Order: sequence, then C-alpha cells, then structure tokens
Amino acid sequence: MNRDELLGQLTEDILAYAMRGSFPQQELARSLKPEQLDERFEEYELLLDLHFILQEDVVEFVRNLSGHLRSIRTETQTTSRTRRGTVDGRINWGDTIKKRYSQYPRDNSIFVCDNRSEDYDIPENIVLKQLISIIHRTIREAEEYLRADYDWVSETWKGSDDLIDELQRIVERNVHVRRIREPDTYEPTERMLTTAANSRQEVYRTAASLLRTRQRLFDGDADAIRQLLEQTAIAPDDTDSLFELFVLFRFIATIEDLRESTPQFQTIATDRQEVARFDGDQEIVLYHDNSARDRNLSFTAVPDKDEDSQSRTDRVQRVAKEVAGNYFNKEYRDHTGRPDVIVLEIISEDGDHEYLIVEVKNSANEDTIRRGIKETLEYLAFLRLNEEYVFGRDTEEYFGSGWNGLLVVQDLQRETASLEEQAESEIKILQAAELENQLTQVLKRKI
Repeated sequence: MNRDELLGQLTEDILAYAMRGSFPQQELARSLKPEQLDERFEEYELLLDLHFILQEDVVEFVRNLSGHLRSIRTETQTTSRTRRGTVDGRINWGDTIKKRYSQYPRDNSIFVCDNRSEDYDIPENIVLKQLISIIHRTIREAEEYLRADYDWVSETWKGSDDLIDELQRIVERNVHVRRIREPDTYEPTERMLTTAANSRQEVYRTAASLLRTRQRLFDGDADAIRQLLEQTAIAPDDTDSLFELFVLFRFIATIEDLRESTPQFQTIATDRQEVARFDGDQEIVLYHDNSARDRNLSFTAVPDKDEDSQSRTDRVQRVAKEVAGNYFNKEYRDHTGRPDVIVLEIISEDGDHEYLIVEVKNSANEDTIRRGIKETLEYLAFLRLNEEYVFGRDTEEYFGSGWNGLLVVQDLQRETASLEEQAESEIKILQAAELENQLTQVLKRKI
C-alpha cells in the first residue's frame, strides 16, 4: 500500500475509533507525534494544537498580527453615576433633574454624571483573544522544538524575524490585547464566531476561520484529520508509524467481526501497552509496541549461556533461512535483527494462554523481510511467561504450532507463497493487501 492508500484507510479508522471516543487517544498520539517530542505531547489535544500552529495560515496570522492590532475595534460604553456634592464626568442634566425630583427633593447637591469608556470585550475581540491564547499557550509548550532544526517545524517559526518573541511581546505588553478579558470556558460561542466572520476587518475574519478549522480537527472532520496526517503529524518520508497503525486497526476490526462484540479500549500508561480487550469465553488482549510486562510476558532475544538457549538460537537461524527460502524460493545466509511487535494474548476459561506474535515491516525489500522473519522467530523462541519459556519447554517446538507467529509486510510486486502454501511454515507472512481477507483465516486458528 502506498502512502495515500494508508492515509485514506487510517482516516476512516481514526474516525471510526478515536473520534467516537473508543480508541485510546494517547496511543494514537504516541504513534503520530514526531519522535523528538517528549511525553507531554502524548496528550492528544496538545498534539493537535501543535500541528494546528504549524499550519502556514496560523504562522501568517501571527506575522501580520502586530499591524492589525493598531486598528482593533472597540465600542463606546457610557456609565451613569449619581454623585453628591461633586461632579465626576459630564453632567446629564435631564437625569439629574429626574433624580432630584423623584428621590432627592430640594437637594441641589445631587448630580448624575456620564462617563464614557472604550469597551474591548466585544464578540470579535473575544474570538481574537481566544486564538492568540491558544497559539501562545502551545508555543510555550513547544518552544524548544519550534526553535530547533527539525524537519517538521515550519521554517517561519525559527526564521530571522523571530515570530515567537514577537508573539510573546504582544501577549505581555500590547495594551489592546491585555484589555480584552479572557474568554470563558464556553467561549467563543457560535454567535461570536459568526459576528467575527462577518466583520469588515480581515483580522477578525481570519481569527474566526482559524478557530473553526481547529474545531473541525478536534471534532474529527475527515478532511482535517487527513490534512493532519499528510502535512504535520509525521515526517514526510516516515510511513512506518502509519503502517503499524494500519495493521493495528485491522486486527481490532477483524477481531470485532469474529467476536461480534466491541472491545474495551485502554489508556496507555508507562510499561503498559494494552490497547484493546475483548471479554467473553475467551479473554483476548491486544498489545502494541511492548512486551506486555504488566502481564509477566517477556522476550529474551539474547540467549542465555545454557545449552537449551543455544539450541534455540541455532533453530532460529536455521528456520529463518528455511522460511525465507520457501517464501522467495531462494537460499540465504544468516542475518540478525531486533523486532517491534503486536502481541495478541488469548486466555481461555480454564486459564490456558495462547499467543499470536505479530511483526510489522513497512517494506517490500527482500532483505528487510528476511530480517523480519528471523525477528519473528526470535520472539517466538524466546517468549516467556513468568520467566518460563512459552514454547518448547518439553519439546523442540520452539515456534509453537506454526500459527503463533505472523509477519506483515508491504505489497510485493512478485509472486510469493500464498497462505495455504505456507501451511507447514513455522510462521506465516501476509502482505498489506492480503490483511482484509486473509487475517480472518489466521485469527480463526486462535479465536
């Protein structure tokens, strides 16, 4: 699958899961954020705001903001006050005479004075203040990254005109911005946005438009999510995370269809990579990008010094060559590597554990696939539960039944062994385009 196909499928998946509140947003954020960002940006909404301020329209808005603020709109507000023995402002003689006649008869020291002031808290300015606050708050969180030399940072944020410092000065010192009150939690309202969108002044129209764009992103609008994935979420040439998410979603959707039930999605925590759980006669737990240490699972890819571990290492090397040779109809020399996996744990009512270890390689390169084969076999051979090997404790069946390991790769432009032709292989290999139909056959062996 090419990048556009992955983006199209992932947009649908994110809308189906994350945007309906069922898929853990932190897991999505972890997969989408640039790798240089720290753990703060595993908060989904903060990550969205970071991508929001990276858009060219937002940068252009900040670049022109200082000039626009010189002509900011205000409304004249008149406040009337009753004074005794003093005058504070312009005397309103009409109200003064009425006040004396109705409340203070024969008291000529009573005056009603009008004071005129500028009111900054008009709807257009509330919209403007909200947008400035969002941009400023996000920049404070990400300033060290915006000033750094990362590909995903727009050059305009770190250019010679130093927009970050300019925005900081506006927020802290500009008298007009400081006089606008902070928007309430529910503001700006739709009526405020409409008023700003219909303003004669460009700055208000732009502010309303940008806030609505941000809201569409937070609401999960398909076009906004696709733009997020295409332009700012991931480095342009790095589709590995996209491919891993694609495979993860395919597993969730296929298990849903087989079980005819909806999973419980989990919030990701440190050392706990549980993504989804299906309850029933079998408890099915799906993990991503970790060895599920909270369930006492571990993978020891580096062998111990005892004879059993050495024999496992030998078997991995030999079987890896055999599986790759059968799949590509070629012979190979040894190769080593270290995998990242999806772990499917299945627990029956009597407490028996069954596992499916899935290695994902976003590649159609033959050497990379060979490495993926070897890595998947390593994970099976050295999979431990409570420090005990899962496979081959009493026999030399180090790789399970042949349906305990799966390698998912990109689509190949050549003929390879079908799933049926891999029946006797220690692991199975599926290409991206085969997942939709063939994954069901693999999972039926376990579920």
